[in-house]
Amino acid sequence: MSKILVTGAAGFIGFHLVQRLLQHGHQVTGFDNLNDYYEVSLKKYRLAKLEGLDGFAFVRGGLEDRAIVESLFQSGQFDYVINLAAQAGVRYSLQNPHVYIDSNICGFLNILEGCRSTKVKHLVYASSSSVYGANATVPFSEHHSVDHPVSLYAATKKSNELMAHTYSHLFGIPVTGLRFFTVYGPWGRPDMAYFSFTKAILEGRPIDVFNYGRMQRDFTYIDDIIEGVVRVMEHIPKPDPSWDAENPGLATSSAPYRVYNIGNHQPVELGRFIEVLEECLGKKAEKNLLPMQPGEVLVTYADVADLAAAVGFKPDTSIEAGIARFVAWYRQYYG
Repeated sequence: MSKILVTGAAGFIGFHLVQRLLQHGHQVTGFDNLNDYYEVSLKKYRLAKLEGLDGFAFVRGGLEDRAIVESLFQSGQFDYVINLAAQAGVRYSLQNPHVYIDSNICGFLNILEGCRSTKVKHLVYASSSSVYGANATVPFSEHHSVDHPVSLYAATKKSNELMAHTYSHLFGIPVTGLRFFTVYGPWGRPDMAYFSFTKAILEGRPIDVFNYGRMQRDFTYIDDIIEGVVRVMEHIPKPDPSWDAENPGLATSSAPYRVYNIGNHQPVELGRFIEVLEECLGKKAEKNLLPMQPGEVLVTYADVADLAAAVGFKPDTSIEAGIARFVAWYRQYYG
């Protein structure tokens, strides 16, 4: 049994992860600020379900609050830290950039300092497929350059990877970054397209379909994400003995540092995703076909060979199965 800190515990991925860790017998401390980026009632409902479970404790606060984070680490003495808390959203970063720096940069620094001061065994943190930015070579590999982000959100996630490597190199902290690819499923985020599409279709309102539905996304079902995170947490990285400073690889290091993609490695066109959603809802969507928005990318497509080699797992849930489960949950939760 380990003591584990999960930040963003009232969020979509955090909620599912905490449940899985508790099922495995771990003691879990959840940390979240319950901000109003999307409906707070959903976050509170997730949290209420967790607070009734044995082995779970909750602390409310923001990553950018240095005093609270320092106190959290000193009192918790965690074996593992899984940092999922962040200001999410590509489009919102065009409107409110400062909150991304506060949470994703300053907040992540506080996490790194907490891990350094308390000798955490392994820090696993959420990066994003958005770091691939203007890279047009697919599938996206951890061994590709990610030096051309196209949104501030992506830039903060790339920054997290650089900061994590620095602390791993300087202080020997084992760290693993996970580049998530378009996560969906029950208890999901209402700001995500599939969620807002479902609400609009059921209410008979039109949906905004950007790039005329021709964007491709590597939609990854939540259970696959959680399986990957748990396996990675238990797979503590070591320095790569084959790493060459004269020809440096991008996914490993002479420090105990790794980066992995977690995606379904089967990109689906947005138009097809909407078709499956319509089939599960039993109702057609009225579509507003619009051009691409600033900060978006045309295709996300994960190469997960490194993940499979490291932990023996790669996501494989089809969108037909995953969307059906999401729709069943949505009908039950919203009546």
